[in-house]
Amino acid sequence: MARSAQLKLIHPTPKFDWNGIFNEEPKAYYESNLGALFDQDCLKILPLIKENTIDTVFADPPFNIGKVYRKNTNDKRPDHEYLEWSKQWIRECVRVIKPGGAFFLYNLPKWNVLLGSYLSELGMEFRHWIAIELNMVLPIQGRLYPSHYSLLYYTKGKPKTFRKIRTPIERCRHCDGEIKDYGGHRNAMNPLGVNLKDVWTDIPPVRHRKFKSENRKANALSTKITDRIVELSTLPGDIILDPFGGSGTTFISCERKHRHWIGVEIDYADDIKDRLESDDVQPHKNGDHVEG
Repeated sequence: MARSAQLKLIHPTPKFDWNGIFNEEPKAYYESNLGALFDQDCLKILPLIKENTIDTVFADPPFNIGKVYRKNTNDKRPDHEYLEWSKQWIRECVRVIKPGGAFFLYNLPKWNVLLGSYLSELGMEFRHWIAIELNMVLPIQGRLYPSHYSLLYYTKGKPKTFRKIRTPIERCRHCDGEIKDYGGHRNAMNPLGVNLKDVWTDIPPVRHRKFKSENRKANALSTKITDRIVELSTLPGDIILDPFGGSGTTFISCERKHRHWIGVEIDYADDIKDRLESDDVQPHKNGDHVEG
């Protein structure tokens, strides 16, 4: 049985009326009970969305480092052109976020330094620079070894939803005992886990075919990242927008966590549809504990 069908049985809720958040109704490439996917340029879809309708935006755009995607994506623009393009879709994303809603932007530190400043110019409130440790490149001559990606977390004013997430207490790899050190306060450990930090060292790379479509040559995100974004900033029934659907990881988390979603993907919509309709690609194991 397809995953989407399983979720309909577990959560027998009315079908998501996504048309209600658009000024004009675009044609969806794919629909589930919880979301809709559009195989278009995000700059054609975002302007159609009504203001203040989205609870959380998560964006994982191309990093402009020359990766080869399909024919519709240019990942090697002049720096000034890439930044101007980024500001165009960021403005639209900020426009559609509800007061108190969240914006998560995943990119290289090089770009997020500049794009974070632009989000501040637009009146968004800085919450966190989250460092996600992923050792996926070779050392670069004359530089420190790059070992993390940046996840910016901004909100439109005071966050309307901020849920506490606890991660499993680390264990010693030699004796398997708990590593009880919470900022020097060993007796303050909560048995449910440690408060989620702004440095994530527990994100596995997505290399194995079990976690990644065989048609997806570009990088894919771990569901542990999108699970945390979904759980941290939304409640069941809220609406999440991802303007760069990629491999569809955001939508898998939304389906599993029972959130509504709007997705846009210019090159890989067919792969996302296949992933949503099958169980071939599995989510990563996630031991997080969510409170509230």
